[in-house]
Order: sequence, then structure tokens, then C-alpha cells
Amino acid sequence: MKSFILVILAIIAVVVVAGGATAFHVMSEAGIDNSNSIGDIMDKVSNVASSESSSSGSSGGSVMDKVGDIVSEEVKFNAQNGEGYYREVTYKDGGFRQYDTETGDLIGSSYDSDQDKLPSME
Repeated sequence: MKSFILVILAIIAVVVVAGGATAFHVMSEAGIDNSNSIGDIMDKVSNVASSESSSSGSSGGSVMDKVGDIVSEEVKFNAQNGEGYYREVTYKDGGFRQYDTETGDLIGSSYDSDQDKLPSME
């Protein structure tokens, strides 16, 4: 009975390790930066939310309210540049923001309040 339980535990451990390795490989192939932590992402969302509320003159909502406004988020190939990937975040109001997957910098936005934060096209 003990050997049966040990075999089951060993199988579960192998499945967990193989699943983690597969997930890491898939994320690497998709161009998702594996070094970013949740804290880094929350800091960026907080910076965007605070700059948005200060530029629009409204005090509305917390950072978590802004995160709740996200409808979709996907990583896309940067065809305009011919290389690399960007992360596009779409919001409830129909607007979007695009971030470089390597640096996390804002590279595109449909919001007027973000236009001065975008890199120069010259």
C-alpha cells in the first residue's frame, strides 16, 4: 500500500514539473517576459492609473477599479517594426494601450491623455 502511494506521488511530481517546464517554454515562445513579477505589473498599472486620473482631473476609482476595466490582454507580433512583440490591453470603454514586452514601456495608446508619454516618431 505504501509503495502504491509513493508511485502516485512520484507521478504527480513528474506531471507538475513537466507542466511547469512546458508553460515556461510556451511563454518564452510567445515573447512573454518571464522576469516580470506581479508587483512590477501592479506598479505600472498604478502609474498609468494615477497619471490618467491626474490628467483628466477626476479623482475616480482605485487602481483595482482600473484593473477591473480591462476587457482583454494579448501579446502580438510588432509587424510595423518587423520584429519583437507588444502587449495590447483593451478596456471597457473601447480604448487600448500597447506596451513593449521587453521593457514594459508604453508604445501606443488610443487615449489623448497618453499621447505625451509615447515615444517620439521622429
